[in-house]
Amino acid sequence: MPEGQPQSQEELMRIEDVTGIDLPDGDVGEGLRFRTSRGSFNAILHRAPDTDRAVIWVCGASGGFGGPGPGTYVRMSEKFVGEGITSLRLDYRQPNDVFECAMDLLAGVAYLKSADHKPVVVVGHSFGGAVVIAAGANSGHIKGVVALSPQTYGAGMAGQVAPRRLLVVHGKADTRLAFSCGQQIYDMAREPKELVLYEGAEHRLEECRDDLEELLGKWIPETLATELALP
Repeated sequence: MPEGQPQSQEELMRIEDVTGIDLPDGDVGEGLRFRTSRGSFNAILHRAPDTDRAVIWVCGASGGFGGPGPGTYVRMSEKFVGEGITSLRLDYRQPNDVFECAMDLLAGVAYLKSADHKPVVVVGHSFGGAVVIAAGANSGHIKGVVALSPQTYGAGMAGQVAPRRLLVVHGKADTRLAFSCGQQIYDMAREPKELVLYEGAEHRLEECRDDLEELLGKWIPETLATELALP
């Protein structure tokens, strides 16, 4: 979001309706279509019963639901259902537009808030790393931000993510976005922040999949359990 934005997210983008849709072939969860004042986008909900904890996952510049590696997002979403954490995997209306994609993410946050979920964690890969930073810096209902193999373009508000927790993860063998991008975002950010670099891991983090999923499986529940004074 641009600094000094005079309008609230609700004024810029209103959710008008949420309806069920068929899932992409081979996927699991509950397909949803969000109709908003700026257009429609799709999402997949992994609903954990009787919980107020939730996480939202977004992908790279092409959108979709895949995320890093082969199936990390869906595996983590299904794992968290068993731990009492709801997941929302969210696609974009206008992929590769940081502002519009951040608006989609904030609409997802508003949807979970309306369902009585407490402040959420948001996770983004590649281009999505900039999206979660932009959204996280502009929402009082986000308490943790995870940027996986993030790009620096659009991530200039990293210094405004605090007091939310920030986790930056990058592969040191990334040939698409050098790990110096993750280091730069970490350096821009204020505490609380953490930088994890994986030796030999490329952009999709497939080479460190097990370690990454173990990290996310600990960091996200810990962050959701942390009390923060959010703006």
